[in-house]
Amino acid sequence: MNVESSEERVDIDGVELWLSAPVPVHEEWIGQEEVLEQLLACWLVIAKEDMPLSPRITGVPGIGKTTLAMAAAQRRDQTLYNFQCTADTRPEDLLVTPVLAESGKIRYHASSLVTAMIKGGICILDEGNRMNEKSWASLASLLDHRRYIESIIAGISVPAHREFRCCVTMNEDESTYEIPDYILSRLQPTLTLGFPNRDDEMAILKYHLPFAEEEMLRLTVDFLQRSHELRLDFSPRDGIHVLQYALKRLAQNPDHPLGKDKVWREALTKVLGEDADDLERLAQQRQSALGSQILPAGLGDFFFDPDDPLNPDRDEDDEDDD
Repeated sequence: MNVESSEERVDIDGVELWLSAPVPVHEEWIGQEEVLEQLLACWLVIAKEDMPLSPRITGVPGIGKTTLAMAAAQRRDQTLYNFQCTADTRPEDLLVTPVLAESGKIRYHASSLVTAMIKGGICILDEGNRMNEKSWASLASLLDHRRYIESIIAGISVPAHREFRCCVTMNEDESTYEIPDYILSRLQPTLTLGFPNRDDEMAILKYHLPFAEEEMLRLTVDFLQRSHELRLDFSPRDGIHVLQYALKRLAQNPDHPLGKDKVWREALTKVLGEDADDLERLAQQRQSALGSQILPAGLGDFFFDPDDPLNPDRDEDDEDDD
């Protein structure tokens, strides 16, 4: 298979930069129209002196944060670029990376973020809270009124095009870094994406799996909606994967079809684990785990008399009485 290269280059202060390729966008946003309008409002410029905002989009993994940003880029009819943040992301990965070419010379490659800055596109910094502070520090001048970056490696400064826009997606989980306050103050406002309602969730599954049978769709939506009620973090992406596996198992042997309920339950446990087969019990286990992390208040009263001067809670009690 032959793949033709269509790399684009630009010259900035005598340094040739090789640009990154954009991301194809063909996304339909289903439901939760208000949060899409909020994101589009962040990117408006309403006066000559005004500047766009760079919001952060939060929510559990698989809920559609990246899809939301892609749909907003499509609504604005702008070219989209995506940068996947990781714990190993370095400042030069975010900005300009030197690469040794076949000729033995150094080529400077602009990241998808810097390419979006140059071309006037939109960049999604995906899962931004997986990135360390050193990398975030390299973006401080881009995310405030200055709107430029400095590449120490290439020895250049790159100003952002007036039409450049960006946002940051952040998962609500524990495998992340704390983003420093001086960066958080630049990533405003916070847009929170919640779980879709039943009709929207059904429409999402039908959009991604239009060949799925109604019964299988209903089983999956019932499961997801119940998990949302119990405050469990199973997402539409999880539902899509469960359905995909179940449908493949059903199609595997047309001569000896398996029962749909049996196949769906197998898919559920294989994709999401054995615990997913009993949502109520799983919810109780997680609630108990959260409760065990809370330290009991007034521990001093357990070791000392309430009036003992050595009781560390004594002063607090006196203040409460006042």
